Amino acid sequence: MDNFIVSARKYRPATFDMVVGQDTITTTLRNAIRNKLLAQAYLFCGPRGVGKTTCARIFAKTINCSEPGPAGEACDKCESCTSFNSQASFNIHELDAASNNSVDDIRNLTDQVRIPPQVGKYSVYIIDEVHMLSAQAFNAFLKTLEEPPAHAIFILATTEKHKIIPTILSRCQIFDFNRINVDDIVQRLTWVAGNEGVNAEHEALHVIATKADGAMRDALSIFDQIVSFSGKDIAYSDVIANLNVLDYEYYFRITAAAIDGDVTSVLLTYNEILNKGFDGYNFMAGLNNHLRDLLVSRDEATVRLLETSPSIRQRYREQAVKAPLAFIYEALDIGSQCMLNFRSSKNQRLHVELSLLRMCNISAGKSSEELKKKAEPGRSEPEDEFRVAPPPGDTDTPPVLPKPAASVSVSPPRPASPQQKASVTADEPKKVSIRDVIAGTKQSENIVSEPSPEAMPAARDHDFSPEELKDAWNSFASEIKDESPRISVTLSSVSPELLPDNTILLKLDNLTLREAFDHNFKPRLEGHLRRTLNNGSIKLQTMVETTERGEILYSPEQKFNHLAARNPALKDLKKTFNLDFE
Repeated sequence: MDNFIVSARKYRPATFDMVVGQDTITTTLRNAIRNKLLAQAYLFCGPRGVGKTTCARIFAKTINCSEPGPAGEACDKCESCTSFNSQASFNIHELDAASNNSVDDIRNLTDQVRIPPQVGKYSVYIIDEVHMLSAQAFNAFLKTLEEPPAHAIFILATTEKHKIIPTILSRCQIFDFNRINVDDIVQRLTWVAGNEGVNAEHEALHVIATKADGAMRDALSIFDQIVSFSGKDIAYSDVIANLNVLDYEYYFRITAAAIDGDVTSVLLTYNEILNKGFDGYNFMAGLNNHLRDLLVSRDEATVRLLETSPSIRQRYREQAVKAPLAFIYEALDIGSQCMLNFRSSKNQRLHVELSLLRMCNISAGKSSEELKKKAEPGRSEPEDEFRVAPPPGDTDTPPVLPKPAASVSVSPPRPASPQQKASVTADEPKKVSIRDVIAGTKQSENIVSEPSPEAMPAARDHDFSPEELKDAWNSFASEIKDESPRISVTLSSVSPELLPDNTILLKLDNLTLREAFDHNFKPRLEGHLRRTLNNGSIKLQTMVETTERGEILYSPEQKFNHLAARNPALKDLKKTFNLDFE
């Protein structure tokens, strides 16, 4: 039985012309060899599988060739080339920095560099994954790297350039390798399939190239895997089944249904996707990529960014015409938010389904807005939902009444006098913050439900008893119990003092509590007392409880000492029951 050689090794480039997707780098290296402008150290950096080590080997082989061609390629006939092809060359030394990363390893390398080559002109040292060297090893390597013997050339290869210290970078010529684009990978796979006698569909090779993510080595490995699965005939269905890739058709179906607002089709299609074993997160990532591809397909200038086969590219162009630009933007935003919150969601399926429903609602929301505009053909400006009176001079158009929010309680309207009606109509229309009403904040509640003192009719003022004040006071404390337990307990534990002119004094423990109460609850409590006690002249006044010398009481111990100074029996009570401060 013959030994099988994987395609990544079998079809590894042996010349610069065979390197895929790195034309700039190969041209620079060939010109340097032809013009004899060789540096003492090179750094090849870039993603995995893009040809860093391959280019280093071709470079080492070419500079030692005794009869290089006019294009800067090795002859493959001389002693150096034949020994390299048979992997018996003593001029090329490959080291793995991941397993040789200590100072002792670098010291051995320094001793080895002094030995001149037996065949050829140069001894080339290829150090792979050089970023794995320790800091001490890097420092030990600096002198040798900067001033090596004339016959020594170093080629460092790494996938993580940022981990290499600047003193090493400054001593090297740096070549940044790029990801190989999909078309170049497909072209190379087509050539390999022809040599292997494999019939492969063009769309199947596109899926392999996309899955490889710019790495030629990964693409060849996947190609071998698919050949083992499907034999000499590679179909698109075999590739997506073996690689667990979701078919393009599902994304086209879901996007078309979302544009039409077809919730049923979207949910059934997503259920079919889950039954096939696909993860909701990967599905949403693929849907976002699909929407991105739709976006770039709308313009001839950006359609070249679409890395798909020609037949799939035409389908993108057709669906991009049907998809409104506003739909694509909003759907992309919804999909991105879904992916951000997917991992933390308790019910991940429902989380994705809700995002899909929001996408379906995009077109439905636009249709309702268009119907609203058609219903009022004479109105050109946006409708103000909170306008309480028509604009001056517009007597034909009926006033648009405000839509009450779910969390806003509005007291029953009272008949207004003709003078009040005239003043309301003449004044500028009163507007409420839409953001506050939608969010249900307390600010909007105060605006709608708590009338100002000027708006309270004078006829409502009448006397009330301390018992009625206490009942109204406790009822408000009960209302805000869930909203602010601390303020509720404070109001329940203190007794309001009724001063002349219907002024109610509230003494609080500290400045922080007073500021919080005045900012959030004082206007609401005033309005509550005015309505409950039927007296519009009630005013609420707050103060921080202090001693006779004006000192503010902060701690429980200070408050106890202040009260005990007034009533010494409190000290006996504390001593009798062995009480202490919390």
